Amino acid sequence: MHFQTDEITLQVAQTARDFARQHILPHVMEWDETQEFPVTLFKEMGKLGMMGVLVPEEYGGAGLGYFEYNAIIQEVAKVCGSIGLSLAAHNSLCTNHILSFGNGEQKKKWLPKLATAEWIGAWGLTEPNTGSDAGNMKTTAVREGNDWILNGTKSWITHGRSGDIAVVICRTGEPRTSGNSTAFVVERGMPGFSGGKKENKLGMRASETAEMIFDNCRIPDANRLGEVGDGFRQAMKILDGGRISIAALSAGIAKGAYEAARQYANERYQFDQPISNFQGISFKLADMATEIAAADLLISQACDLKQRGEKVTKESAMAKYYASETAVKTATEAVQVFGGYGYTKDFPVEKYYRDAKLCTIGEGTSEIQKLVIAREVLH
Repeated sequence: MHFQTDEITLQVAQTARDFARQHILPHVMEWDETQEFPVTLFKEMGKLGMMGVLVPEEYGGAGLGYFEYNAIIQEVAKVCGSIGLSLAAHNSLCTNHILSFGNGEQKKKWLPKLATAEWIGAWGLTEPNTGSDAGNMKTTAVREGNDWILNGTKSWITHGRSGDIAVVICRTGEPRTSGNSTAFVVERGMPGFSGGKKENKLGMRASETAEMIFDNCRIPDANRLGEVGDGFRQAMKILDGGRISIAALSAGIAKGAYEAARQYANERYQFDQPISNFQGISFKLADMATEIAAADLLISQACDLKQRGEKVTKESAMAKYYASETAVKTATEAVQVFGGYGYTKDFPVEKYYRDAKLCTIGEGTSEIQKLVIAREVLH
């Protein structure tokens, strides 16, 4: 394998880096403190093609690949994990589900609005009592003539309140049976569809996480994605790609924390010399740099397979698992390098520390990633 970064990827990364420094960095702590989801920022990212990275140009997207997508998310996450998370969820979950499984009419109807961020997307699989146990979901869709009636609650949904459109996986068969769920598109404003409780989170506080509630929500059969009973299989394929984006998010957070720690170690003097001269600090930075490089290689491998249309289940799980754990470890050590200052909000590493933990939980916990990897290597 040889992953040579090409000119387009470098240019895309530079554009994302400049945007993040100019439009995100000045507001990071303000948005974190107020838990504001900055919708107008995402509209600006839409103008640059960052909200439809993988969407073909014919549907209003940027028509780029997974290497460019990885670069964009990493550059944004280096500055703010919350914005990187929302960017990833919009692109890889909602938008990509419609791109992957929608028919021609559905793609023409919804993708241009998503790709330009005219509409913000949400994706609903998780429920209050079914996190990893998604096959036992309680949200149901019952057919009535040419319509479907949706009832239930989805939880931990990125953009659950603010999203203009959501792809929702509902149970259309008996619990714990094969082929018992179906994917539907629900637009904001449809009767019976509303946002519920917004979560007050440890980190990723500018990325809205909320419930979606369906109370006899009637939608036409034209809003069904793919075949009846195919929802869970579709969701697993979407999560294969989504895990690449969470791996990229993790790597971006890790790099932000590492770069802050490296700079501080060179500037902070103790005993008449920079603390980077001390082995206790320099070895921490060596470990961070090595583990980030390893995470990058795993992500590149997953991007390469995804780009070529090959199966990526094992590789995306490995990338997500390793990169997310690396983000937590790197952010923890970065706080340690800063010492007491690292525990204050005057320096950036405490936010990296809080944001990183979500990466080991969202889109499949680290334990679920190990389960996926074990199944792939043992069969």
